[in-house]
Amino acid sequence: MKLYTFDAAPNPRRVNLFIAYKGIEIPTQQINLREGEQLGAAFRAINPRCIVPALQMDDGSVLCDGIAICWYLESLYPQRPLLGVGALQQAQVLSWDHLIFADAFVPAAEMLRNRSSAFKDRAVPGPGPVAQIPELEARGRQRLRLFWQYLDEQLKGREFVVGNTLTLADIDAFVVIDFAGWSKEQVPESCAHVHLWSARVKARLSGP
Repeated sequence: MKLYTFDAAPNPRRVNLFIAYKGIEIPTQQINLREGEQLGAAFRAINPRCIVPALQMDDGSVLCDGIAICWYLESLYPQRPLLGVGALQQAQVLSWDHLIFADAFVPAAEMLRNRSSAFKDRAVPGPGPVAQIPELEARGRQRLRLFWQYLDEQLKGREFVVGNTLTLADIDAFVVIDFAGWSKEQVPESCAHVHLWSARVKARLSGP
């Protein structure tokens, strides 16, 4: 296997934190998104979707969605499980992972990619041009503020998003907080449960 990634970007970071926490060793290659390397012929031949992360198998097949990569790696390396234990908890982690992506990652991306000149005609990742829609910045900010409130409610009386241990849902929500900061969107102080949880997740991800 080989992982194509770009450490600074949020979606690769989700997978990188997952891999690091589980202690998995995979050869990696950086694809420089700032220089548009993902759009070059060499990477297109590996992943025609022109996105990272992309996990290439020994037979040349590629997984290029973060949740799919994590699900596959969890099946190979079940130690320190991050996708839940038992059918119900696994479903809950998957449900939260979908919600975090749809209601937090996508709005954060809309805020960034529809306002910055660096993303002119690149409002959506992928091989083809997509025009910016400036109005989506304000909508993305509104959606994120609703998500902070929803996450804060979920974390009342809980140490982690699902169950009593760290899961991919915690990693994803933790990463999206930093990603939102790229557009100067911060978790409000009123969301005290989110702030306490964020410090707890940071410590867990930094620990042995």
